[in-house]
Amino acid sequence: MISNQILQTNIDGLKGITRIDLCICDTEGKVLASTFPDAEEYESAILAFVDSPADSQVIQGYQFFKVFDEHQLEYILLAKGGSDDVYMVGKLAVFQIQNLLVAYKERFDKDNFIKNLLLDNLLLVDIYNRAKKLHIETNVKRVVYLIETKYEKDANALETVRSLFATKTKDFITAVDEKNIILVKEVKPSEGLDDLEKIANMILDMLNTEAMTKVHVAYGTVVNDIKEVSRSYKEAKMALDVGKIFYSGKHVVAYSNLGIGRLIYQLPLPLCRMFIKEIFENKSPDGFDEETLSTINKFFENSLNVSETSRQLYIHRNTLVYRLDKLQKSTGLDLRVFEDAITFKIALMVVKYMKYMENLNY
Repeated sequence: MISNQILQTNIDGLKGITRIDLCICDTEGKVLASTFPDAEEYESAILAFVDSPADSQVIQGYQFFKVFDEHQLEYILLAKGGSDDVYMVGKLAVFQIQNLLVAYKERFDKDNFIKNLLLDNLLLVDIYNRAKKLHIETNVKRVVYLIETKYEKDANALETVRSLFATKTKDFITAVDEKNIILVKEVKPSEGLDDLEKIANMILDMLNTEAMTKVHVAYGTVVNDIKEVSRSYKEAKMALDVGKIFYSGKHVVAYSNLGIGRLIYQLPLPLCRMFIKEIFENKSPDGFDEETLSTINKFFENSLNVSETSRQLYIHRNTLVYRLDKLQKSTGLDLRVFEDAITFKIALMVVKYMKYMENLNY
């Protein structure tokens, strides 16, 4: 259904051009949009016109018109005046509203189709049949962006995304829950991974500045056929979750860049607990003091380079060696040995994942 605001904008524009007052009411005589006051006074005349067989009629100095949506009476339009010019403007207004009804209905049908496509609610044959009916190309390269907003039902964020991509006929903007906006984006043959990242950052920047809201943007891999769009959506969902766990400082996360975090995310919790217990017995690899943890993280950042790590931590090399020796005694792992370092790094990530999943279940 067309919003009252859209109806008001249209008749305001027509009045600005023609200088003729207009009013749109529903079939019960309730005023939806009007360019003149006291439109409510014509409620009884509107109800009588609804029951009459005429499609247009002059009543009390106004031209009355019926607006149909596929033979179903949807609105009553009033145009002030009884002249032929007023009649012509009224017919133009009726034509405009009927076209809006068609456009909004098609948009709703497309939105419904895209939602069911993302959620895997369609049979393969239905996907192609409905896509053909809705004039949606099936063999276009596409990628799904998932935009998580800070607040539920963030209308400003949704409108900002729509304004960015509204002119692109092969792009679709929808939502399947309260906090996530979904963009199904066409990928041109000339666009590569860098371009996908730029689009994600553009969305992030626009929402930060225009909609004044903090968001996270995740996106899946490029798919070649419409039936694979749901896969890109699932990848974007996973990227959003994995990003929160392992890359909390990043606001844009690509599924293709998740690395080992993607594997850990798919592990069952009992297996994770077993792994931590086997490696560290009753200790937890994140249970160290802040100084030790910052040393470990900096050591990993510098690819296990002792000299560079000690320089960046502003400590003597021997101090760093002492800390690493102390860590080796308490855990049995020497971070200067690549295999031990990998085990410790994975263990830290597993613990992060376990804590995230346990918090979700509370």
